[in-house]
Amino acid sequence: MAHDFDAQRAETQRAYREMRDEGDLPEVADVDYFLVPEADGADWRPLAEALSVEGFDCEWIEPDAEDDADRPYLVATLPDQLISAEGIWIGEEIAARCALDHGFAPDGWGLLSD
Repeated sequence: MAHDFDAQRAETQRAYREMRDEGDLPEVADVDYFLVPEADGADWRPLAEALSVEGFDCEWIEPDAEDDADRPYLVATLPDQLISAEGIWIGEEIAARCALDHGFAPDGWGLLSD
Protein backbone atom coordinates (compact mmCIF):
# COMPACT_ATOMS: atom_id res chain seq x y z
CA MET A 1 0.00 0.00 0.00
CA ALA A 2 1.30 3.44 -0.92
CA HIS A 3 2.06 5.92 1.83
CA ASP A 4 -0.63 8.59 2.29
CA PHE A 5 1.32 11.85 2.37
CA ASP A 6 -1.87 13.93 2.31
CA ALA A 7 -3.09 12.30 5.53
CA GLN A 8 0.35 12.67 7.11
CA ARG A 9 0.46 16.36 6.22
CA ALA A 10 -3.05 16.92 7.60
CA GLU A 11 -2.05 15.22 10.87
CA THR A 12 1.06 17.41 11.14
CA GLN A 13 -0.99 20.55 10.58
CA ARG A 14 -3.56 19.42 13.19
CA ALA A 15 -0.84 18.68 15.76
CA TYR A 16 0.85 22.02 15.07
CA ARG A 17 -2.44 23.93 15.53
CA GLU A 18 -3.11 22.16 18.83
CA MET A 19 0.38 22.96 20.13
CA ARG A 20 0.10 26.57 18.94
CA ASP A 21 -3.32 26.99 20.56
CA GLU A 22 -1.94 25.67 23.85
CA GLY A 23 0.83 28.26 23.62
CA ASP A 24 3.58 25.67 23.83
CA LEU A 25 5.49 26.52 20.65
CA PRO A 26 8.92 28.13 20.59
CA GLU A 27 9.87 30.45 17.74
CA VAL A 28 13.00 28.38 16.96
CA ALA A 29 13.68 24.76 17.87
CA ASP A 30 15.34 21.55 16.78
CA VAL A 31 12.76 19.38 15.02
CA ASP A 32 13.11 15.63 15.57
CA TYR A 33 11.56 13.18 13.10
CA PHE A 34 11.15 9.60 14.30
CA LEU A 35 11.66 6.78 11.79
CA VAL A 36 11.05 3.09 12.52
CA PRO A 37 12.26 0.05 10.58
CA GLU A 38 9.47 -1.61 8.62
CA ALA A 39 11.28 -4.01 6.28
CA ASP A 40 13.15 -7.07 7.50
CA GLY A 41 16.85 -6.30 7.54
CA ALA A 42 16.35 -2.53 7.17
CA ASP A 43 19.71 -0.93 7.96
CA TRP A 44 19.63 2.51 9.55
CA ARG A 45 23.13 3.48 8.38
CA PRO A 46 22.31 4.12 4.69
CA LEU A 47 19.21 6.03 5.77
CA ALA A 48 21.25 8.17 8.16
CA GLU A 49 23.78 8.86 5.39
CA ALA A 50 21.04 9.93 2.96
CA LEU A 51 19.40 12.16 5.56
CA SER A 52 22.74 13.71 6.52
CA VAL A 53 23.15 14.86 2.93
CA GLU A 54 19.80 16.65 3.36
CA GLY A 55 21.01 18.46 6.50
CA PHE A 56 19.67 16.15 9.21
CA ASP A 57 21.65 15.06 12.26
CA CYS A 58 20.88 11.39 12.91
CA GLU A 59 21.00 9.16 15.97
CA TRP A 60 20.10 5.47 16.23
CA ILE A 61 18.22 4.65 19.42
CA GLU A 62 18.24 1.16 20.94
CA PRO A 63 15.52 0.94 23.58
CA ASP A 64 16.42 -0.26 27.06
CA ALA A 65 14.43 -1.05 30.18
CA GLU A 66 14.01 2.67 30.96
CA ASP A 67 12.91 3.60 27.42
CA ASP A 68 9.25 3.81 26.42
CA ALA A 69 10.00 2.50 22.93
CA ASP A 70 9.58 -1.18 22.27
CA ARG A 71 11.81 -1.26 19.20
CA PRO A 72 14.81 0.62 17.86
CA TYR A 73 14.32 3.79 15.82
CA LEU A 74 16.21 6.57 14.07
CA VAL A 75 15.91 10.18 15.18
CA ALA A 76 16.58 12.60 12.31
CA THR A 77 16.97 16.16 13.60
CA LEU A 78 16.90 19.46 11.77
CA PRO A 79 18.56 21.90 14.17
CA ASP A 80 17.51 25.50 14.78
CA GLN A 81 14.37 25.61 12.64
CA LEU A 82 11.87 28.47 12.54
CA ILE A 83 8.72 26.75 13.75
CA SER A 84 5.63 26.74 11.53
CA ALA A 85 3.29 24.03 10.28
CA GLU A 86 4.72 24.31 6.78
CA GLY A 87 8.32 24.28 8.00
CA ILE A 88 7.75 21.16 10.06
CA TRP A 89 5.99 19.49 7.14
CA ILE A 90 8.78 20.25 4.66
CA GLY A 91 11.33 18.49 6.86
CA GLU A 92 8.89 15.69 7.61
CA GLU A 93 8.17 15.01 3.95
CA ILE A 94 11.88 14.84 3.10
CA ALA A 95 12.55 12.51 6.04
CA ALA A 96 9.52 10.33 5.26
CA ARG A 97 10.34 9.91 1.56
CA CYS A 98 13.92 9.03 2.38
CA ALA A 99 12.80 6.63 5.12
CA LEU A 100 10.35 4.84 2.86
CA ASP A 101 13.10 4.37 0.25
CA HIS A 102 15.22 2.63 2.91
CA GLY A 103 12.67 0.27 4.49
CA PHE A 104 11.64 2.63 7.30
CA ALA A 105 8.41 4.44 8.07
CA PRO A 106 7.73 7.85 9.62
CA ASP A 107 6.49 7.70 13.22
CA GLY A 108 5.94 11.30 14.27
CA TRP A 109 7.94 14.37 15.20
CA GLY A 110 8.80 16.48 18.21
CA LEU A 111 10.39 19.79 19.12
CA LEU A 112 13.35 20.52 21.36
CA SER A 113 14.01 24.16 22.24
CA ASP A 114 16.65 25.70 24.48
